[in-house]
Order: sequence, then C-alpha cells, then structure tokens
Amino acid sequence: MTLASAPPQELSFLESRILGVLIEKEKTTPDAYPLTLNSLSAGCNQKTAREPVIHASDSELQTTLEELRSRLLVLETYGASGRVLRYAQNFAKVYGVPAAGVALLAMLMLRGAQTVSELRANCERLYRFDDASSVEAYLEELTARSGGAMVIKLPKQPGSREHRWVHLLCGAPAPVQPGEGQATASNSTNAELAERVARLESEVLELRAAVQALAGEKPAPLADSEVIAAER
Repeated sequence: MTLASAPPQELSFLESRILGVLIEKEKTTPDAYPLTLNSLSAGCNQKTAREPVIHASDSELQTTLEELRSRLLVLETYGASGRVLRYAQNFAKVYGVPAAGVALLAMLMLRGAQTVSELRANCERLYRFDDASSVEAYLEELTARSGGAMVIKLPKQPGSREHRWVHLLCGAPAPVQPGEGQATASNSTNAELAERVARLESEVLELRAAVQALAGEKPAPLADSEVIAAER
C-alpha cells in the first residue's frame, strides 16, 4: 500500500488538536457534525481522552480555524439550518492518508504518545483494526511516506515492554531525558501511596472511635501521630 506523496504541512499544537477533534467527532457524533464553535471548543478542552488537557479560548480557536481554512484543512459550512457556522475537516484529502492512517494520527494528536496496543483500543470507534500487527503495519506505512514520515517510534522507556509512537505533524518531538519517564511514574506512585496511607489512617481512627462508643468507653487520648493523621 503506497500513500500519496503530498508533503506534510507542519502544524501548531492547537491546529493538531482541532483537526484531531474534528476527525474524532465526525465518527463518534455524526449527527452533530460538522461542529459549531461551541462544540469544537468543548472537544478541544475536554478533560478526558486528551493529553495534555488545555484551555483554549474561543478567540484562539477562531484564529487557528482561519489558518487551517486558508490551508484547506478545515472547511466552513452553514449546514442544513443555514444559521450557525460549522466546521469540517479535510485532513485525508490534503495529506493523502487512508482511513486507518487518519484514525491513528487523530488519536496521536489527541492523546499523545501511545503503544500499538493503546492505539488499537483508542481507535476502536474510528477504525477497527483486526489485530495489533495491522496497527503496526499502518504505522510503518506512515513512516515510509515519500513526502516525509508522519509518525515515529520512540525508544523504549525503562521498564516498558512496548515502544510508543508519536506523530510528526507538529515537527520532531522533544527528546526525553534518561530516567524522565521513570521519575514521573515514580512521583505519581509515591503521591498515590501517601494518599492511600492517609485515608487508611483516618479510617482506622474512625473505626476505633466507633468500637469504643459501642463499648461505652471513653475514647483514649490520641497519640501525636494519630492527631496528625486525623487532621488530614
């Protein structure tokens, strides 16, 4: 399978987020597509299934939409009602990418770096891949475009069993410093552990007070460490 050779146009981050949302919503909410500015804003700024989470204003979105429209990546329409301006994406035609490739790129634009397994699961509503090997085959295709690679496989992170992939539509990704991913995961784990310990300590104190109340006992004075845990 040979892809079209149209050279990729480098996008800004917000341009890629807008295109990713339009591609996603065309498949997942066809009745509401093309999208109004309000719907597009909600899709760009939503707190789930987005990495990173952003807070783009309507004015930022409108400026970016105008730039995308000038490059034919976004089309304007008033739809059947003829009253509200709506926006549709033209990504596949401009870049010459098949449906499977469009789905993969959309998920990478919306969710950042992902493994083959993650991409297959996240693309389920946009395009159904038979297995992980078919996902990898399309990713390899996107790296071998005559007009330039659109994705790249990242080096394995420490402790990771799979490589992650990122898109190149906004240029080359910033290099990850050795141990950076591991440190982030470690910090997150430590914070979660501290929260669980604090919650358990609080529950133990509540249970002790309940048992003493049932037994008609006067609650024993709390130790300093227990006072601190209760105040959490």
